[in-house]
Amino acid sequence: MLSPDTILSRIASPADLKELSDEELGRLAGEMRSALIDVVGRRAAHFASNLGVVELALALHLTFDFARDRLIWDTGHQIYPHKLITGRAAELHTIRTKGGLMGYPNPEESPYDLFMTGHAGCAPSTALGLKLGDELSGRADAHSVAVIGDGAFPSGIVFEALNHAGGSESKLLVILNDNKMSICPPVGGFANALDRARMSTTYHDWNKRLKSLLPTIPLVGETAERWLQQFKDAIKATFQHGMLFEELGFTYLGPIDGHDLMGLRSYLERVKEMRGPVLLHVLTNKGHGFEPAVKDPVRFHAPAPFRRAEEGIVPLKVSSRETYTDAFSAALYDACARDPKVAVLTAAMCEGNKLQKVREGFPRQFFDVGICESHAVALAGGMAKAGARPVVDIYSTFLQRAYDQIFQEVSLQNLPVVFCLDRAGLVGADGPTHHGSYDLAYMRIFPNMVVMAPGDSRDVGPMLDFALGHDAPVSIRYPRANLEAVERDPQPIELGQAEVIEWETDGMFIACGAMLGACVRAAGVLRERHGLNVGVVNARFVKPLDRATIGKAIEEAAFVLTVEEGCLNGGFGSAVLEAANDAGLPTHHVRRIGLPDRFVLHAERDEQLAEVGLDVDGLVASALELARSVGLDVADLGPAPANGRAHAGANGSTVAAAAPSEP
Repeated sequence: MLSPDTILSRIASPADLKELSDEELGRLAGEMRSALIDVVGRRAAHFASNLGVVELALALHLTFDFARDRLIWDTGHQIYPHKLITGRAAELHTIRTKGGLMGYPNPEESPYDLFMTGHAGCAPSTALGLKLGDELSGRADAHSVAVIGDGAFPSGIVFEALNHAGGSESKLLVILNDNKMSICPPVGGFANALDRARMSTTYHDWNKRLKSLLPTIPLVGETAERWLQQFKDAIKATFQHGMLFEELGFTYLGPIDGHDLMGLRSYLERVKEMRGPVLLHVLTNKGHGFEPAVKDPVRFHAPAPFRRAEEGIVPLKVSSRETYTDAFSAALYDACARDPKVAVLTAAMCEGNKLQKVREGFPRQFFDVGICESHAVALAGGMAKAGARPVVDIYSTFLQRAYDQIFQEVSLQNLPVVFCLDRAGLVGADGPTHHGSYDLAYMRIFPNMVVMAPGDSRDVGPMLDFALGHDAPVSIRYPRANLEAVERDPQPIELGQAEVIEWETDGMFIACGAMLGACVRAAGVLRERHGLNVGVVNARFVKPLDRATIGKAIEEAAFVLTVEEGCLNGGFGSAVLEAANDAGLPTHHVRRIGLPDRFVLHAERDEQLAEVGLDVDGLVASALELARSVGLDVADLGPAPANGRAHAGANGSTVAAAAPSEP
């Protein structure tokens, strides 16, 4: 909790910062870092990136008035220092919890948060849009600032924005927050260029030296000016990458120390007086002020809760449960070992997708393209055309950034690219920017695309093997959750074939993907407590749909519930209703359960599932309501079993008890 005797407790708005002395501002920076360390000691949260921008956040709010000026933090996970000095310090302990502060910018929390941002690379575009909108609205004197990290900078949309801004006369400040990191170390030619820039003498130091030498040069008039300009250009081209930005129409300043608060303020005041677009290159250290995070910024990007001790960091919560991400990573490793043509592509998410072992074991078959999802998919298309078997392993929410390439470079060409969509469904505390809500709907509409979802751990390896052997594009989605296993004799994976777990006629759950375990448990509760014999089908395929099995369920069961951890609009349940309509089947007794047509806010994943009716209690309640509506007698045979308890089915199938989702 926030101590009342701190300087931070007195900061109700950025205006209060201007009453502080330089010494007090230094103390405030330390208090802000202590507050951040305290938060991550309570729960998993973004950490190292926030420690790195404390001085930058202070300098920005000291220089500009963002009650009327504009500020966009790209990606937004480094928003915590900004929240601390915009009236939310007392609530920081609630961050990433249900009903508390969001871990990303949120306009509903504060007028200082303009966009709810969670995807990388968009800040220059939106900041330029704000500037142009202000000009059209009669507020031409308002400043617009975008802060973007070096990991996000190579994204294609960044250069689209720079190209536009550089060709205009609008005043825009783009701050390149260069901490040599994304979630993992950045890759590619731009990262190499930044390395050279950090090591070089800055252009402006050379410019000062040239001006002091000019009187001693035995040249006069236009000849001297032309020689001077050529020499300056040669220095820029040789010693740093600023030439690129200046050729695009930006004034380039830097690199400068991002932890020198007074120096930052001086540069920002200077930028305020400059005309046209400016790029300010700021060097920061991810984890600054907390040595363990400085030494290991990957681990401390979003660490599990820990406490500080003399011997170092002591984790407070360590999960040993295997997750779907672990299972797919292991399956990809095995696939690479079996077939040298298998290639794994990711977009700066090696750590999140747990692909370190693949990267280390098969470096020739592993490709991290940086935060460039469109490029990753088009690259995979080219690799597939040449005979490789590429697997694009990207979070569901981030694959949306490559939608046109899925269409043009993969589906239209009917190329065998496998898409592994990690973190499909609800993701917990990261909230609406990161939920994988839409992939079932956006993937199943493409011709040639096969769309699959494993029901449990037993489906993971066989589904990947099927996808790598299928001569067309395949999408496989899986959640940010611990693995479950439904005990049964699993049927082989065959194109468009569902798997019947239990067949009953009172009702049927048609489970899409990892909702299978919850459906089996809910069927057990309905049998034990309410006397209803409800069957379960593991759909496995969203496209092509098993029309025969699902059609039979609609014909024979008194009620049918489709269950998916994805949006209802255009999702799996919609596919079922479309198939029923095509077959001329009545659907008055069919209901869809999935994510509602709204954004689900941040909370623990189990809380989110309960909120939208996708936990066992919610599934039971929906089944009972539908059973009564179709005229079934519903009994009450005793207390309900615990939500996570295993239940035996009529054919002996069980599902292991549910465990908390991975942090």
